[in-house]
Amino acid sequence: MRDTPSTTPPRLVLIGHGMVGQRFLEALARRTAGLGADAPHVTVLAEEPRPAYDRVRLTSFLSGVSEEELSLWTPEFASRPGIDLHLDDPVTAVDRAARKVTTRSGAVHAYDTLVLATGSRPFVPPVTGHDTPGCFVYRTIDDLEALRVRARADGVRAGLVIGGGLLGLEAAGALRALGLETHVVEFTPRLMAAQVDDGGGAVLRRKVEELGVVVHTGVGAREVEAGPDGTVSRVTLSDGTVVPCGLVVFSAGVRPRDDLARACGLPVGERGGIVVDDGCRTADPRVWAVGECALTPDGRVHGLVAPGYAMAEAAADRITGGDGSFTGAAPAARLKLLGVAVASFGDAHATGDDALEVCYANSRDGVYKKLVVTPDGRLLGGVLVGDTDAYDVLRPLAEAGTPLTTPPERLLLPASAAGAAAPGPESLPDTTIVCSCHNVTKGCIRAAVTDHGCGDVKAVQRHTNAGTGCGSCLSMVTKLVDGETTPAGADPAPKGLCEHFTHTRAELFDIISVTGITTFSRLIDEHGSDANGSDGCDTCKPVVASILATLNPRLGNSVHILDGEQAALQDTNDHFLANLQRNGSYSVVPRVPAGEITPEKLIVLGEIARDFGLYTKITGGQRIDLLGATVDQLPHIWRRLVDAGFESGHAYGKALRTVKSCVGSVWCRYGVQDSVALAVELELRYRGLRSPHKLKAAVSGCARECAEARGKDFGVIATAAGWNLYVGGNGGTTPRHAELLLADADRDTLVRTLDRFLMFYIRTADRLERTAPWIARMEGGLDRLRSVVVDDSLGICADLDALMEQHVATYEDEWRATLEDPERLRRFVSFVNAPGTPDPAVRFEGEPGRIRPAAPPAHPVGRAEPVGSAGPVESVESAGYGEPVAAAVAR
Repeated sequence: MRDTPSTTPPRLVLIGHGMVGQRFLEALARRTAGLGADAPHVTVLAEEPRPAYDRVRLTSFLSGVSEEELSLWTPEFASRPGIDLHLDDPVTAVDRAARKVTTRSGAVHAYDTLVLATGSRPFVPPVTGHDTPGCFVYRTIDDLEALRVRARADGVRAGLVIGGGLLGLEAAGALRALGLETHVVEFTPRLMAAQVDDGGGAVLRRKVEELGVVVHTGVGAREVEAGPDGTVSRVTLSDGTVVPCGLVVFSAGVRPRDDLARACGLPVGERGGIVVDDGCRTADPRVWAVGECALTPDGRVHGLVAPGYAMAEAAADRITGGDGSFTGAAPAARLKLLGVAVASFGDAHATGDDALEVCYANSRDGVYKKLVVTPDGRLLGGVLVGDTDAYDVLRPLAEAGTPLTTPPERLLLPASAAGAAAPGPESLPDTTIVCSCHNVTKGCIRAAVTDHGCGDVKAVQRHTNAGTGCGSCLSMVTKLVDGETTPAGADPAPKGLCEHFTHTRAELFDIISVTGITTFSRLIDEHGSDANGSDGCDTCKPVVASILATLNPRLGNSVHILDGEQAALQDTNDHFLANLQRNGSYSVVPRVPAGEITPEKLIVLGEIARDFGLYTKITGGQRIDLLGATVDQLPHIWRRLVDAGFESGHAYGKALRTVKSCVGSVWCRYGVQDSVALAVELELRYRGLRSPHKLKAAVSGCARECAEARGKDFGVIATAAGWNLYVGGNGGTTPRHAELLLADADRDTLVRTLDRFLMFYIRTADRLERTAPWIARMEGGLDRLRSVVVDDSLGICADLDALMEQHVATYEDEWRATLEDPERLRRFVSFVNAPGTPDPAVRFEGEPGRIRPAAPPAHPVGRAEPVGSAGPVESVESAGYGEPVAAAVAR
């Protein structure tokens, strides 16, 4: 890194801080972690006003993903010593003789090693009027922010994208999501000409046009014309077609940013790109170039992130004394464009002399597949449109270069076809690169499990980084990990619910639904076992109770959860319809739909808290928690709440908790829809809905997202055209943001889709599985979920709709129903054999209104028998208020 010894650390300057630049910093940090004071001091000079972010997911910024979520510059990495990041100050000159660079601000930075990661710039063809206001490129967050503002301007109803490649179709999807009539203009005869062939292009075009996008191929843009206000009003195409539009996006390719290299005399290619060797070193031994600005020895400028990452790793290794090299990258891409799955890899166009093509096409289902093979059966490449499930195995097989063991035509057939043979990971050699973003081989993944003790996918990801880049290889990583964690010749680990049931929760749901079973005892008799002599356990009983709560109304058996056998199945909290606290007291949480409450109801809550000596807390879900109630006080508190118009908030159950909201368009000057009204409607619709785990939701009245809807199991965000529905957001130790399931939906479509989403979750999720891991576990993830609840790919939507309508029609408030039944009230005493005796273990400290649980006494006091013991209830003479509980509550 430096020729002569020095007491100061080597100086490394990195120009550019995009995805590849950040990857270089990470690779360098790994290789210099143990050098201490000898590690280089790195100065990063960035052009943009923000650190590196994920450009692969750039379009998601328009659907609500924040800059922070896209950022690759984590707080942990930013806190590392020895790295200085300078934003919004691009380099304007490089002096190789003096080994210095100068920035726009006039700052001068000396270097011992210089790394150029300047990326590329969008190519804007010389179309007349290309600089008219309303014309954009699609490259940075600032570009997209300006595009979004323009899309919302008065009178802008249509947008046109010039370029029908990968980025062009992404831009078209963004315009469509913004509510604009969308046109795509592509000069070649088909969309995505570099990735797909004529057959694939035809299927792709048909599916894109079915979404309402107007496609113009074989033509270019001749002129962009301005309207009376000086902004874009229409575009004339080369065939004379005139397209009225208020917005134009240029997405006609990119060009390497090699200006600094040219200016300082470094060799560049005839068509651009800084010439580098296989270690990414330029003609100047102190200067390196990585990513889209570099022209590699194979004569190519690589425009995808995976080869850029590989270059960053090679350069970091060489700079720190290693022998890393960039040996090229086979072209490969897999993505979802406008909802259409598209993938290509290797020699997709059969350019080799001995290339042979094997095709499968099903225009009815919108599927096209082609494999390119050699006469001896080696896979060279392929095109997949509409069904890309086999990509993560086919691409590595092509890169491995070994003959296929299965006829290629069988690999193309749908899994349901007779004789079809889905390729599996066992067919790949250990040298196969599974994760091209991080250059991780199959052998590395296997070793992570067998040699390093990684027992699940998350552990393997932490150890190898596989699957943490673009994510396209995650399903393959999962299959490899599953294969290694199951011993050879052994059956897979049992997936039954517990020792009493070999069935999963989803299977039990289907069994109960089909057979009409309405009791736990019948279910375990017919489909379970009395393992260890016990009739059920704390695992299976609450699960079955939840399923019965969902299905019993449909089966004509509406049973209150405190009645008969059903009561014995409940969790501790459900036994008393309240949340048990650490000192044996309970909290009471009435429902306050969307946080909307009248002054009269607030007064009632305050009076109850005062009269019963309770501690009050406003929850994160916009409700008021009343803490410190004893079990015998619960019915009295409920009676006053019910009389005031409150009902159970189900804070004690695995059910819908809250639908949080902002004040929306009624009050807020930024709001575009009435978020409160929708939140109230959704909370009342789904109240009491029993599920595998708790459910939380929110509705935001605009994209400012004050209700934090994307951190919920389902969240709704208002748009000018309707509502965006996000699903699968959870908090906890592994927070996850919800993903967009539906865009610009009207109210009926939104509610119908939500009904199906919730019922499909209830029907298929595992015990105590939140929506985020449920979607992540689902084969195909969010796309699979969308196909089921939006497209009805399984043909079950009518059943899901009926289940939800049954729930809505049969809902009753569990507090009110308990108050109206003297038999149910008999359980609400502190001691079954001494009802009037207070529980000495329930103690408090602190001043009135701010009580706290106190430590229990060293020895139990008295001989009363606590609730839940084996003894029968013989007397309910007093609940501590001088009269029997049932009489007092009825009064």
